[in-house]
Amino acid sequence: MRLAAFERVRLLTDLHGTLTAKELSPGFRFEGERIPLVNPQRGIFKPRQMQHLLSIKTVVPRPGGRVWYDDQLMAHSQIFENDESVDYAFMGTNPNAADNQWLREAFESHVPVIYFLGVAPGRYQALMPTFIAGWDGGALTAKLVFGLPDQHDVATPQGAVERRYALRLVKQRLHQTSFREAVIAAYSGRCAVSRLAEPVLLDAAHIISDRDELLGQPVVQNGMPLSKLHHAAFDRHLIGIDPDYGLHVAERLLVQKDGPMLEALKRLDGSRIRLPRRNEDFPDRDRLAQRFELFKAAA
Repeated sequence: MRLAAFERVRLLTDLHGTLTAKELSPGFRFEGERIPLVNPQRGIFKPRQMQHLLSIKTVVPRPGGRVWYDDQLMAHSQIFENDESVDYAFMGTNPNAADNQWLREAFESHVPVIYFLGVAPGRYQALMPTFIAGWDGGALTAKLVFGLPDQHDVATPQGAVERRYALRLVKQRLHQTSFREAVIAAYSGRCAVSRLAEPVLLDAAHIISDRDELLGQPVVQNGMPLSKLHHAAFDRHLIGIDPDYGLHVAERLLVQKDGPMLEALKRLDGSRIRLPRRNEDFPDRDRLAQRFELFKAAA
């Protein structure tokens, strides 16, 4: 049953990337019976059909009047600041409560669970297999370690090297997902160039590559949501964006005649990108200026 749950969540992740209640609420089917994946009201969940804990969850709250990525996400900080394991807070202050005892039993039985880590309000990244590697009733915390995302051997990782490698992979996935969610949310879910609103077809494009330690940070001001076509054109310097948010199309495209798709790209020349709702989320002009020099050099 546990493996069936894992396979269902893997499929949902392949289809949707991050997951919402819409994808999670149907649960999964096992021997003709519907089994829930989460409890909408609680973060620690054991289905009645299972002996041990199935999933844990960390929620990103909806801050009143503010966009979520302005707030420090403590669970994210835990992941980025640690080397092998992270802490997960108990439900409430009673270590003997049923939810917290499920954590203890999962620790003692070495069972893998699914960690639904919030990356935006109502949106989760599934991290599995996750293991409860410690339980501290006094500190009201459990310790989490991660397995490799595609591993079929669901034994708790034993060595420090294995735990560090798995956590490093989690950090990379979380970095990419959080940046994408923040950038797309800032632009109300639409491509900054075409205004396309289909999430599956949108990427969070870096203005300055994250290889640049000084200017390549995963902050909203260093990103724009672009359709996959416009992202590829931007990365290859076929379209450029100047520090005043003006769009430019490379001369090599302007002189070609090759159907409606190319004509749609050519019509971008001289227009402007669609900007975020909040001024503080606007693309950074200095970053745009540096990137625009690359566009001009590639002409």
